[in-house]
Amino acid sequence: MQEVQRVKLPGHEVHSPRPDGSGAIHNRLQEDMPLPRPAPGLRGRWRNLLFVVSSLVMRDFKVRYRNMSLGVLWSLANPLIMMMVLTFVFIRVFPNTSVKSFPVFFLTGLVPFNFFSAAWSAGTVSIYANAGFVKRVRMQRELIPLSAVLAQSLHFFIQIGLLMILAFFMGLPVTIHWVWILPIALIELMSASGIALLFSTFDVYLRDTRYIVDSAATVLFWLTPIFYPADLIPARYRLLYELNPVASMVICLRSILLDIQRPAVSILAGSLVVSLVLLGLGAVVFGRFKDRFGDYL
Repeated sequence: MQEVQRVKLPGHEVHSPRPDGSGAIHNRLQEDMPLPRPAPGLRGRWRNLLFVVSSLVMRDFKVRYRNMSLGVLWSLANPLIMMMVLTFVFIRVFPNTSVKSFPVFFLTGLVPFNFFSAAWSAGTVSIYANAGFVKRVRMQRELIPLSAVLAQSLHFFIQIGLLMILAFFMGLPVTIHWVWILPIALIELMSASGIALLFSTFDVYLRDTRYIVDSAATVLFWLTPIFYPADLIPARYRLLYELNPVASMVICLRSILLDIQRPAVSILAGSLVVSLVLLGLGAVVFGRFKDRFGDYL
């Protein structure tokens, strides 16, 4: 059985003995996170990496709902309430007859944007938020922003599932094209991971980065076809929208759920290339500067 040791994460300082009997000051986050001792071999290292990632992801997910009566059920309640309200408003109060199944149309834009915006923001501040952890624990530092993105992806996939249920109850047919939903969601996850690696590096050296991200997310909201169909985009800007990782997913989701057809190959290929470029660029920049993070935190 793999031996596990407890590591105190940053938050409140407490004294704890080292194995050699000497005293040391450690920090603690909201809770202790178990880290595995290094295991020999490539398989052991992969097992350790997966263990650390899963621990970080679940820690972030649980901390978000700590001391709440419903706990993690809020991850279901929030999107359910939002979908119920939108369905009532756009079917009973302000019915939109020009767009078929407007609640589904609107949510196919809002759900991908909300995930990307939340992952971008959480990933940007992840290194600074875990400064004590970064300086005291030897590990692959890339795991910290990536785990922040993966924690947001739990909510994302829950909301995608609820969106598919809503589409079914609104009479939209379940087709073989629905199998494309998972690949395009993974492509957006790759894009968000690359952005998180890139901007978490910037945030270490420039603390204004998080505020720049907030402003950029507002711009991205209006450059994503959430309230309007992609058909209204002028032809000269069409390629720009298709290279936007959020807009491309919105267009693909609407093709699958509303147009009952497979997403365009050109959009899928373009979004995949963009996500790989973002992920590669983020990994290179993060790897170039990560060893000096401790000097600036």
